[in-house]
Amino acid sequence: MTAAQHDHPARPGFTPPMDTFAELREALSTWGFPGDRDAFEKELDATGLDDLTKVREITQAYRHRVLLRYDPQGMAALARPTDDVEAELRRKMAEADAR
Repeated sequence: MTAAQHDHPARPGFTPPMDTFAELREALSTWGFPGDRDAFEKELDATGLDDLTKVREITQAYRHRVLLRYDPQGMAALARPTDDVEAELRRKMAEADAR
């Protein structure tokens, strides 16, 4: 997948169809993060056809990435600075230790 901008941004509440491999590939190409489509194909290529559990895990993970891409809360979490996340984790660990 190229890093080119998409012609039409996703609408709030919009979920692209992802019920088949073809639909998931299209969603990754159009709505996924840059590189998702290629990474998806590489992971599938490296998985045996009889390993249905692994195929299911891969497809679910990439479906989730498309959904995450247009979830405002999810994107806000991804955009948080590392220092902010570390401070929150330290605070939560201190609170847990204090109990």
